[in-house]
Parts: sequence; C-alpha cells; structure tokens
Amino acid sequence: MLYAATDTQIWFSIDDGDHWNSLRLDMPAISVRDIQVKDDESCLCSDLVAGTHGRGFWILDNVTPLRQAADAAAASKAHLFKPATGIRIRFGTNDPTPWPPELLAGENPAPGALLDYYLPAGVSEAKLEFFDAQGHVLRTYSSKDAVRNPDPALDPVAYNKLCQKTPNAPDCAVPLYWPAPPQSVKTSAGMHRFSWDLHYDPIPGTPGGRGGSVAVPHRIYPNVNSPWVSPGVYTVRLTADGETVSQSITIKLDPRVKVTPAVQQIFTLTAQMENNARIAASAYKEARSLLEEVKAKPVVNQDLVKKLEEIAPIVEPPAAGGGEFPGFGVPPPPAPSTLANVAGQLIGSIMPMQGAEMPPTAAQLAACKKQDAAYSALMAKWTALKAQAK
Repeated sequence: MLYAATDTQIWFSIDDGDHWNSLRLDMPAISVRDIQVKDDESCLCSDLVAGTHGRGFWILDNVTPLRQAADAAAASKAHLFKPATGIRIRFGTNDPTPWPPELLAGENPAPGALLDYYLPAGVSEAKLEFFDAQGHVLRTYSSKDAVRNPDPALDPVAYNKLCQKTPNAPDCAVPLYWPAPPQSVKTSAGMHRFSWDLHYDPIPGTPGGRGGSVAVPHRIYPNVNSPWVSPGVYTVRLTADGETVSQSITIKLDPRVKVTPAVQQIFTLTAQMENNARIAASAYKEARSLLEEVKAKPVVNQDLVKKLEEIAPIVEPPAAGGGEFPGFGVPPPPAPSTLANVAGQLIGSIMPMQGAEMPPTAAQLAACKKQDAAYSALMAKWTALKAQAK
C-alpha cells in the first residue's frame, strides 16, 4: 500500500506502484506538501492526513477499505470489508447555536462504527445484522426499512411545508439545519458506507427525536431509546439477495474514560436487562399464541384464559413521536408488570445509566433490582401457566 503526494493531488497504489489511483475526491487541485497515515492506538483511527499549500489540511477518514481494495476488486459477489475499531463515544456535544460563517471548522465523520461494503451488481434487498458473542441479534438494518419522504435533511424546504401543515410532525420543533442525512442500507452496485450507532434495536413504537441541549448543524442523528452495546467483539453480517458474508468488529470505549469496577456495572446490567427483555418479548408472543390455542379447544378452560389474558394482555403500542427533548430514558410503564410491558420496564431501568460512563447511582441500581425481581416473578408465573396448559 503506497501513497504519493503531487503538485495537484494524492494518489494510492495497491500493487507496489505499478498502477496508481486518484484520491482527490472533492479536494481542489492543490499542491500536497505532506501526508501522514494516522493509524495507532493513541487515536484508535486509520485516517490519512494531507497537508496542502494554501488549502489547509484534509483528512480522509477510515482508509481501511483502501487496504482491502484488491479483495473487493476480485469479488464476484457482495464483499464486506473488515471494519476498523468502533469507538463508543458521545457525538455532537456543543451548544445548539449556529456557528458564524467566519469560524473555521472541520467536518467530523459519522458517529459510531463505520461499515463498508461493495456490491458488484445491484440487488433487490440488502441487510446488515449485528450479533453478540452468543449469536443474539442486537441490531438489524434493512434496505426495506421505512424512509421519510420528504426527509428534513435532504429536502428542508419540502419538510418545512409539511411542518406548516402538521406542526407536531417529527423534527418540526427543531431547526431544520440540524438533522443529519439518514442512514440507509444501499442496494445499488458499487461501494457503500454505513454507520452503526452502537445501540441495540430500540423498543418498537418508542419515541425518538433529535437534539435537546446540544447540536451540530447537519450532523444530528435521531435519538434511539435503547442502550449502548458494551465494549467487546461483535459480528456483523451482510446479506444481499440471500447471500451472506460476515466480519468481526471490535468496539472500544472512549480512551479518555477510566473503567472502574463501578463503571463496569453499567455494561453488566445492560447486557443482563437486554437479554431478559429479549426473553420476555418472546414469552409474550408465546403466551398470546397459547391463549388462542386454549380458546380454540372444545372445552375452554376459562380460569386459564383469564390468567393468560392477565399476564399477556393486548396493548396498543405507544405512538412513534418526534419529541425534540426525549432525554435518555423510556419512563417505565405503570405497574402491574405483565409480559406485555416488562421488556420496556427492564430497558427503562437501565436507560438512565446510558448518558455517561459514570458509576450508577443507588437509585439506578435499586430500579434495576426492582425490575429484575418483577421479571423473575413474571417468568415463574408464565412457566407455571405453560405447565397448567399441558
């Protein structure tokens, strides 16, 4: 892998200099006087920095795909590049005040972990899935996910007209120069980059929104009412028209954070509550299915029906709102706990810990203990009902 700086641009070669490819991209034609590959543990990055004569310096974020370009060029099917380390760090923490035009400012890369993939030809559907070490699916993105039309980041004029007609629509209460372009899984032929926000899948139907007390123009992504994944090694799988390819991805904590045993409780509790929430959500579906089976029998056990309806009632999902100040937590649904709401209660108990890598407070630990006890009691009751139905 070679880089070359010239009087007009930067070039790179993946065959020891036999052939050269331009890295100019959106750079002006300018003399590049110095280049440096910033690639070490101190920055946890793999970036190319170019110092120019008269145009400042430019940074090409994440050059790991360039190092694997030969593999992609030879690929006859979808190719997922080995991703660089993802850093669990808060993004966009400045005050929500527009920067004056005379202020010199660079542009940060997208937050989260960057994934690059190559499609030699267009596909009808593509999907990215993230798994933990036990093979549990933590987050799923699909090219068929719903998209907003118009989108405030892509067409603010059209979206402003929508807000005039529907003031309560998502993002209408924030300046439309805040929203970032949406993340989407592309299906067209060529190179694509996607940013995983390092969160679990959100609870369906919970509100999102943007902003609050901080903002970066054109770089504010929707808040996600789900916790951060813990530092560790995960697996990302790309599926394109049924064909799959996987890579491992390492997630590390902000290097400025000192992980103490107290801070470690955040990661332990998050994994525990997420796992329990997943089990509870599955139990709810199973309970509703069992309820229909019991009702369909020639002789209906009304006592069992009543108990199943109590433990797994039908609930209307909360409206997907666009509140601009959603905070960090999902308020736990009111008691009593049921299989329909205990997953939300479990996640709600750990969300207040997601704002910073600080030791949990006594109140936060007590909330987790309370919800975990409610979950254990419900699962014991559910196990007994399943035995009664046999």
